[in-house]
Amino acid sequence: MITQIGVPSSPSSSSPPTPRWTYDVFLSFRGEDTRTNFTDFLYTSLIQKGIFTFRDDEELERGKPIAPKLSKAIEASRYVIVILSRNYLNSTWCLDELVKAVECMNLMGQTVLPVFYHVDPSEVRKQKADFGEAFSKHEEAFKDNKQSVQRWRDALTQVSNLSGWHLHDGYESKVIQDIVGKIFTELNQPISSVSTDLVGMDSRVKEMLSCLDMGLHKVCVIGILGIGGIGKTTVARVFYERICAQFEACSFLANVREVTEKQGLVDLQKQLLSDILLESNVNVHNIYQGISLIRQRLHTKMVLIILDDVDTVEQLEALCHHSWFGSGSRIIITSRDEHLLSTFGVNKMYKVKELNDSEAVKLFSWKAFKKDQVGESFLKLSKNVVEYASGLPLALTVLGSFLFGKSVEQWSSALDRLKENPDKGIIDVLKVSFDTLQVTEKKVFLDIACFFKGEDKDRVAKILESGCRYRPDIDIKVLIDKSLVTLVGRKLCMHDLIQELGWEIVRRECHEDPGKRSRLWLPKDIIPVLVQNKVRN
Repeated sequence: MITQIGVPSSPSSSSPPTPRWTYDVFLSFRGEDTRTNFTDFLYTSLIQKGIFTFRDDEELERGKPIAPKLSKAIEASRYVIVILSRNYLNSTWCLDELVKAVECMNLMGQTVLPVFYHVDPSEVRKQKADFGEAFSKHEEAFKDNKQSVQRWRDALTQVSNLSGWHLHDGYESKVIQDIVGKIFTELNQPISSVSTDLVGMDSRVKEMLSCLDMGLHKVCVIGILGIGGIGKTTVARVFYERICAQFEACSFLANVREVTEKQGLVDLQKQLLSDILLESNVNVHNIYQGISLIRQRLHTKMVLIILDDVDTVEQLEALCHHSWFGSGSRIIITSRDEHLLSTFGVNKMYKVKELNDSEAVKLFSWKAFKKDQVGESFLKLSKNVVEYASGLPLALTVLGSFLFGKSVEQWSSALDRLKENPDKGIIDVLKVSFDTLQVTEKKVFLDIACFFKGEDKDRVAKILESGCRYRPDIDIKVLIDKSLVTLVGRKLCMHDLIQELGWEIVRRECHEDPGKRSRLWLPKDIIPVLVQNKVRN
């Protein structure tokens, strides 16, 4: 049976310093009891999760004090795991490690986690049975140094009252999984929400958690949907870091669309297999062999897989069919295409929303000023930028970084230029969705961007049908699926920067002569063209 026992340690009266840890974990153990079994398995599991762990592999000389390198390693470790086994107290070396761990916990803020390995926690606390005998021997051997024995006793009492695990007649793998999961989660979770990449993430991750149904043992596929630059990848990555410790293995396949175009799907299959199996050299000769290997080797594993920026069904069919993975697995797919996600059969879909005004100001401030407050002289200009970005994190990040360190006059000039020439970096990201459209879909998109934003869908469809002699209903549906257009009631709506994308595409048809463009929507462009035509006539 495996149980987690104990109570949390109380914080020290004064705030401890915040050291810069060299190691994540220090393992304190009795070699003859656990070196080749529990400790070895625990060490391997920690390393596989990327948790930097110190384990002393040298045979210890009896009667010698703790080595200076071990003392320094404990000081430099954020966690100390003490594996209290039957013969742990027989080693004065182990007891010195225990004393040092308690000192560091009290003075420097380390976390000490005891594991009662086939020993009774009450016997450890009360120092009875084998543990009482061990101390009796130490008192006899160190009768001239009773202070050391008392320090050992005090340290053991303090550690045995901490929260920990009791392993008794149960599966060692379960307690190892619990320990690794706890440490991994705590190492990755406390990322400050004031980080520029994480503004507004807490609420979005909480919403995503509700979609995951973590208690269900079936395989679940969740889609993260939204326009380019909305933060789909950021949500997925933060979410991945928060929950990956709960799975046997994990893989984050970034930029699936781009990698597929440049390197092919076989490379992604290799990465997936390598991440999950922890094998550096995985041989996959073609897509079909990759599918077979994924299905054969991963069907028993509970895995977490993120597929970021997917744009074709072929990518999904080559990487993540529901039946290929073990019970409890979760597959998360980010995409701009709702129809693609629906066709693949995702269990739930999460649509990433724009940042609200408060979040947008905070993100922009961190990028433009490296703090979460806007200077008084920049207040009005900052509001203009935030209004222009319309809650799109990509735009806030790009514009904030560009304006950092510039004067008020330079800000004003940059904002005036944006009205005529949108930032290329933002437009290029958004244009990826436009480039995937068919010819008629592109025409309908540009018509809506230039003329029909906010208009009734059926009215727009009739106008386009009568003027272009084709049925635009299916094209409008595609635009909605690809997050380029949204339907609010019966009205066709569009993010301001998506509309800006449409305008810029038309402007690029001929920057110098508006009369040569396919569409005109601004009076300052229309009137000169009409006047010139009238003069010619």
